[in-house]
Parts: sequence; structure tokens; C-alpha cells
Amino acid sequence: MSGRKAEELQGVTLLGNQGTGYSYQYDPGVLESFVNKHPGNDYFVKFNCPEFTSLCPMTGQPDFATIYISLVPDQRLVESKSLKLYLFSFRNHGDFHEDCVNIIMKDLIALLDPKYIEVWGKFTPRGGISIDPFCNYGKPGTRWEEAAQKRLFYHDMNPEKVDNR
Repeated sequence: MSGRKAEELQGVTLLGNQGTGYSYQYDPGVLESFVNKHPGNDYFVKFNCPEFTSLCPMTGQPDFATIYISLVPDQRLVESKSLKLYLFSFRNHGDFHEDCVNIIMKDLIALLDPKYIEVWGKFTPRGGISIDPFCNYGKPGTRWEEAAQKRLFYHDMNPEKVDNR
């Protein structure tokens, strides 16, 4: 197997495009995907976005977080530049932390139909409290549905050392 054929990259328009615009309003339409050449393999793809920002829906003050997205793909993968632009589109989006991570997960499920996905937001403190919402999904009728339930039950049993906030 060597490289990707042009037909496998159809629909990937943002990568390499120097004229890419940035949306300052929530825009799931910017997300792009491409064919997973290894759907028979179960493997994780993890994206870390340490510069996520959104707005408090009540005060309009900015909220900052690292967003972790881990997924086991099925037939499609998300193109990373489109994911970056999508996450950037939350910059002026007013929603609570819990809403943001659930919206991200649901948009990626709609785009990719993954075997498994989890989204974890590690928000910096505001008012002396940091909030770390976690959501996940396993494809119904597969072993990933049970894995998602177990992961949700035990997602924070061994919390990591947080040294960036």
C-alpha cells in the first residue's frame, strides 16, 4: 500500500488551501472526512486541542480548555485541519462547558459514524473552579457500546496530574 489516490481525497478541500477562512461562529459545516483505509483494524486516533476557547452564555467571558478527542474509526476519519477550524469556530460560541463537549461529540458522530468516540474538556478555572466534562459513545450493537459504558463508569478512576492550570 503506497499513499493515497486522488479519489480517496475527494472532499478534502481545506488541507493545503492557503486561502482558508476562519469562521468566528460555530460551524459544523467546515468538518471534512476521508476514507479509512484500515476499517478492519481497531485503533485509536487522539486529537489534543490545548487552545480551545468558547464563551460563557451568561457573561460572555471567555472560557479556555484543552479538548481531548479519542476515537476508534470505522469507515471515515476526520481531516485534522477541518477539525482545527471547527474547534476554532467555538471562539464566539456561547455555551456551557458540558454543552460544548457534547456538541463536538455529536457532530463528529454525524460526520464519521465511529466505532467509539470520547470527548473530554479540561477547562481552566474561572471563579476558583475548573470543570472537566467527559462524554463518550460506542456504536450500538457492537462491543464498543459496552466499552463506552465501562469507560464512562471508570473514566476518572486514575486521574492524571494536571500541571497546566
